[in-house]
Amino acid sequence: MKVAVGSPGTWSGLLLRVGQCAFAGASIGVMLSAFGFSSYTAFCYLIASMALQILWSFGLLCLDLHALKFKRDLHNPLLVSLFVVGDWVTATLTLAAACSSAGVVVLFVRDVHFCKKHPQLSCGMYQISIAMAFITWLLVAKSSLVMFWILASG
Repeated sequence: MKVAVGSPGTWSGLLLRVGQCAFAGASIGVMLSAFGFSSYTAFCYLIASMALQILWSFGLLCLDLHALKFKRDLHNPLLVSLFVVGDWVTATLTLAAACSSAGVVVLFVRDVHFCKKHPQLSCGMYQISIAMAFITWLLVAKSSLVMFWILASG
């Protein structure tokens, strides 16, 4: 199997997983600090999706650390196929959560002007959290494409 930027057991793969954890954690932190998020299902789904993303990425981060420390090769076809499925599932959930939350914010801000009518809502915080979720999705999408490419080339 070929070694690509972001492949498992490399420094670039480790940095990719750190970025995924950091941006997913930032998304959760910003959303939790926003007033009134729990009243909207899309925002709760975003938090659940980001929490799952943190668990998945942190697990692979630990695996990358172990592989780097003990010079292990993680390009086993069975492991890579597990990584492909996990990354694709979490990428799909992350994108769905970010898009649904973005749709709610667009509705609030531009369509019904809900944020102007209710200034106690933290619409700016919602937008920042969703932006962090989209960045998380970009990192997960990069990771899942790299894993798929490694599996296909092996």
